[in-house]
Amino acid sequence: MEQMKAISDALLYGILDLGYVDPERLEQVTERLLVGGVDVIQLRAKGFDEEDIEGFARRVIALCEEAGVPLILNDHPELVPSMGAHGAHVGQDDFTVADARWRAGRALAGEVPLPLIGKSTHSLAQALEAVEQGADYIGFGPLFATPTKPGRPAIGLEEIAEVHRLVNLPVFCIGGIKRENLELVLNAGARRVVVVSGILQAADIAGYCRDVKTELLARQRA
Repeated sequence: MEQMKAISDALLYGILDLGYVDPERLEQVTERLLVGGVDVIQLRAKGFDEEDIEGFARRVIALCEEAGVPLILNDHPELVPSMGAHGAHVGQDDFTVADARWRAGRALAGEVPLPLIGKSTHSLAQALEAVEQGADYIGFGPLFATPTKPGRPAIGLEEIAEVHRLVNLPVFCIGGIKRENLELVLNAGARRVVVVSGILQAADIAGYCRDVKTELLARQRA
């Protein structure tokens, strides 16, 4: 088993989104994400009940731990203790960071480091508020319009450099990012990205991840 990767070292954030992945393929897709080099995996299962989500997480957590990759639950911090996930990610309309951290860590406090809590942000003001709330990392976007977040207006690329200047946390740019526009996003100042549909709809998931990760690593060395 690999040592768990620190969120501060993560560059490529993958989402195991049940809107794109048939539940029967959970293990297969998780393995391809890990082989491709994702640094974090989030389980996103909109429309499923808590029992289903807990079952999905139990099916993939051993794979993540073997690779040393944190498994993050979307929207359900209260499920973190029961199945041993490594954290939770919450949106602007969900729990505060403190509330999510309490729900995610209440059964683990004093035994292991508190779980990671990430926060979705859609503006500089929200990003700074997430820092004040004590988030471990933020998602920043959506940069482009995306079917993953229908109805959510794109925020564009203009504030990427500024959010990195002002926010002393890992900032994962998200929203419509694909291999085809990755260079544009990185040129605007992004250092870490979340890629969803581009990866999950690829014929070669691991290869797609490797291509994105290679570009991210090259920018780190530049």
